[in-house]
Amino acid sequence: MKIFKGKGELTRFQILAEIARSQPHLRQRDIAKKIGITVQAVSENIKSLVKEGYVEYGHRRSEYRLTKKGLEKLRKYAMSMKEYINDILDVMRKYKTIWPAIAKGKIKKGDYVELFLENGVLYAKKIDSPANAAGAYAKAITNANDGEDVAVMDIKGTINVPKGEVTILVLPTMFEGGSKACDFEKIKKIIEEKSFDRVGIMGTIARAVANKLGIKYDFEFAAPECAIHAANRGLSSLILAVGRMSERVLEKLEKENIPYTVEDVRKSR
Repeated sequence: MKIFKGKGELTRFQILAEIARSQPHLRQRDIAKKIGITVQAVSENIKSLVKEGYVEYGHRRSEYRLTKKGLEKLRKYAMSMKEYINDILDVMRKYKTIWPAIAKGKIKKGDYVELFLENGVLYAKKIDSPANAAGAYAKAITNANDGEDVAVMDIKGTINVPKGEVTILVLPTMFEGGSKACDFEKIKKIIEEKSFDRVGIMGTIARAVANKLGIKYDFEFAAPECAIHAANRGLSSLILAVGRMSERVLEKLEKENIPYTVEDVRKSR
């Protein structure tokens, strides 16, 4: 469907619509600002619309009115636009949000599945009916074996995800002695007492500390953002950071309302 035969037709439609909404008192600069064109372009279009009999001037400056012919033209524009938009909306209704999940057990297309998070990963498990779901459920639209990805649609209910906590270890700067000035026993104790799903490092000193203690880290770039994403999936993270780096982490965690704990692991002097 061709609503507007040329680029200028859309502008003419918008000008006619603005005149209809605000007649008779309407300044050209107001029209220009509203539809995003220059005042000169508005002036030229109005002159053309007047010449064609769609618009007429009023008794005063900046007075414009739609003629009967202009009202009919605007109505045709609007009806064509409405039909076009309705067609687009009909197409959009055919598309529904599809989510991927990992299958827990064998799932067939059309099965109802319960959805849950485990270690930050979305899983789907076959259930006999929605009534058997403890939380969120959906319908599978593909087949999948255990461990494969399965597409689900029409999600209902809520997946309860408590926010994970982030623990920040504040390390000494090079001026304070670097990794040699760390309280390694305290770091070991923290790691033994808490269970962390993810570990991140920030900077060279953090890398040296992790290497010395044999700590395997999951991320070293964009550590604050990674920890935030993990926390929103219910995972706890440990971040090793130096001085101002740790302050930057705290700012971002507070902004995202992520619970955190700060541990100063610098040796006391």
